[in-house]
Amino acid sequence: MNISHLLRQYEQGHRQFAELDLNGVDLSRVMLISVDLTKSNLMGINLSRGFLTKSNLSQARLNWADLTYIKMSESQLIETDLTKADLTGAFMVKSILIKAKLSGANLSYTNLRAADLSYANCCGANLQKINLREANLTGVNFNWANLSEARLSCAKLKQVSFFGANLSHTFIKEVDLSNADLEGVNLEKSRLSYSNLQGAKLQGANLQGAKLRHTNFRGANLQGANFRDTDLEGADFTNAIIEDADFTNAKFSETRTIGTRLEPQTIKSNLPKLQVQETPHYVGPFELLQAGFAV
Repeated sequence: MNISHLLRQYEQGHRQFAELDLNGVDLSRVMLISVDLTKSNLMGINLSRGFLTKSNLSQARLNWADLTYIKMSESQLIETDLTKADLTGAFMVKSILIKAKLSGANLSYTNLRAADLSYANCCGANLQKINLREANLTGVNFNWANLSEARLSCAKLKQVSFFGANLSHTFIKEVDLSNADLEGVNLEKSRLSYSNLQGAKLQGANLQGAKLRHTNFRGANLQGANFRDTDLEGADFTNAIIEDADFTNAKFSETRTIGTRLEPQTIKSNLPKLQVQETPHYVGPFELLQAGFAV
């Protein structure tokens, strides 16, 4: 089907265009709202700044497609192949991308708030400054992805893989990362306050300068992790493994460390003498000791 015929049928009220071959065509700024393009060949297509709100592109091939600044909220892209597609600045709020293939894709500045990306493959994707707040990211493969300055607050992150990922400067408050494998992940200057990392694997992770207020690290493996200059007010390190972790210049206030031994040399650099209490149970300024924290 040629472009003019497609647009003419759309104007006449047709919305069913499944299994079309539109390989490499230019449909920039097109308006195709609520259309069905399932299983279509859209490889290399230009849909830049188009309007495809509430459309169905499930199982379509969109490899290398130009989807920059497209409006595609509440659309379905289930099992869609978006490998190396450019979705910079796309508006895809509440869209469904279950098992979508996004490896090597560019999703920088994309808005996917409250979207469902469960079990999607985002390996090596550029997700810088992406909005994934309240999104369902269950089982997503973020290995080697760039999530710098991404917004992931209140997202569902069960079974997520972040191997080799860059999560520096991310907003990732109030999330459940219990038992997550974050070994060696870069979380420098991220905001993880009020999050649950109980039992997480953070060996060798870089959390320098991170905001970790009231974060739960109970039973987490923090061996060799970098906690320099972090804000640990109200954090809970009960029974955490912190061998060789570096807490230099970290801010401790009402921080639980029951069953955990913080070595003085890892926390006292540039601090006034006697500011930090040396006990295996509580670390904090003397004037902030309260019942229930000192054990």
